[in-house]
Amino acid sequence: MRAAAFILVLLACAAAQAERAKRQAEQPSEEETLKKLCAGKGPGEWFRLNAGQEHCKRVVQCTSAGLQQIKCPQGLVFDVEKQSCDWKDNVFNCDQTAREVKAKPLLNTDEPICTVAGELACADASCIKKELFCDGIEQCSDGSDENACDNGNDPNRAPPCDSEKCKLPSCFCSEDGTTVPGNLDPRDIPQMVVLTFNGAINNNNIDLFDEIFQSGRTNPNGCPIKGTFFVSHRYTNYTAVQDLHARGHEVAVFSISQNDTRNYWKNASRADWAKEMGGQRFIIEKFAGINDNSVVGMRTPFLRIGGNNQFFMMDKQKFLYDSTITAPLSDIPIWPYTLLNQMPHACHGDAQKCPTRAFPVWEMVMNELDRRDDPSVDDNLPGCIMVDSCSNIRTTEQFYNFLNHNFDRHYLTNRAPISLNFQQSAWLKQNEFLDTLMYWIDEIRQTFPETYFVTMTQVIEWMQNPRTLAETQAFDSWQIKCEEPLPFVCSKPGGNNCALHVDEVPGTFNMQTCQRCPTNLPWLSDPTGEGFL
Repeated sequence: MRAAAFILVLLACAAAQAERAKRQAEQPSEEETLKKLCAGKGPGEWFRLNAGQEHCKRVVQCTSAGLQQIKCPQGLVFDVEKQSCDWKDNVFNCDQTAREVKAKPLLNTDEPICTVAGELACADASCIKKELFCDGIEQCSDGSDENACDNGNDPNRAPPCDSEKCKLPSCFCSEDGTTVPGNLDPRDIPQMVVLTFNGAINNNNIDLFDEIFQSGRTNPNGCPIKGTFFVSHRYTNYTAVQDLHARGHEVAVFSISQNDTRNYWKNASRADWAKEMGGQRFIIEKFAGINDNSVVGMRTPFLRIGGNNQFFMMDKQKFLYDSTITAPLSDIPIWPYTLLNQMPHACHGDAQKCPTRAFPVWEMVMNELDRRDDPSVDDNLPGCIMVDSCSNIRTTEQFYNFLNHNFDRHYLTNRAPISLNFQQSAWLKQNEFLDTLMYWIDEIRQTFPETYFVTMTQVIEWMQNPRTLAETQAFDSWQIKCEEPLPFVCSKPGGNNCALHVDEVPGTFNMQTCQRCPTNLPWLSDPTGEGFL
């Protein structure tokens, strides 16, 4: 009996060992698990091992040494689409473990898939015309024709710069973007400074603009210094806009709605762009009485570039320039360029959607500003594009040094135009920053007589016909509205105060204009305010 029991125990042990061996054989090895986790992940791509809010901070990356893990700092979580840490309120994909994998077109195959000349293959091997790829409209059933649209993959991308074909005045490019137009000596050209302001113009900032552009503050040619105003719709006083235009400043477009919905501008259709930008230009011209076709520029809210759709619209609507694209901080700044050729710098910014096709549009590129207190010290501070977003500027001394450092970076190299851009003009009312800016402007005017404070359009006019310093003194295009303008007079003192509403926007809005009040608040579906699209 004992022997039989012993044998039964041995058999049970053997069976258990066999079961364990079977389970171990069925379980993937560490190498197989890693291979499975990393399947389909791009080089350097971060992803989550588990989805959910509690796991949103931690992500891993596949490397040759195995998985590498990082954890976002306090208050931040990881955005798998942007591939970076961001504030919790800005991240909406904590329930995703990895960024969405989109179908890619079959552009490079060993054997051609499409037999008809001029056609390329979608991800499902169906064929469509080459020119339909990356045009902002999904033509492939799987949408793959719009999923490989950067400068390296777009089959319809703009050509690289060819200075023999790209000639002024209609085209300007250079290999790295730093070449002076006309190949002039930088020491014999003007240093152009452009002051730009985004948003509504109203009683909160009119006095500020009056102080900056006060009478007597002139350029070396005797003309008043000027600025460019990218005007949004809500809360704008169009009587004040009309006054700025009468004084020779440039009025440009900053959209109707200022929509802050995530990815709205990035994914907007051509029709959306036309309503926002073409509509706002119509509103400005109608209610600010601007009828000289001078509203030719635009900048997008939140500096979110709209890819090819934005620039298709600009071409059709005959906008002259965009000033949204940012160039990363560099020792030598970049000159504005036309988009008939590839951009001379990387598409800079978090998840930006830059144009890839050729467009007859000028890009008034926004060179990042150097925010370091001492540029000779590399303290790894990233550049900033809007002056009021340079968060380390806290004192007037820091602001003054910041202005000088960035002026020198342009003036002492290739004299590319320097843009001082303000998102919130009210920022200048803090800590005596306005006094510092005006002091700096006057000091620059006195110390560097080669410097002109001009508009975006004036920069383009000079670039289309580059002039030496002596020739710039009598440059005809810069003589328009050169005399001190007479005070702007509205037919009704202060203009009409129009109390308006529109179904799409809750509330009543006061719109001031020297023109007749419309019936409704002009809006996307009705820029006239009279019920007409």
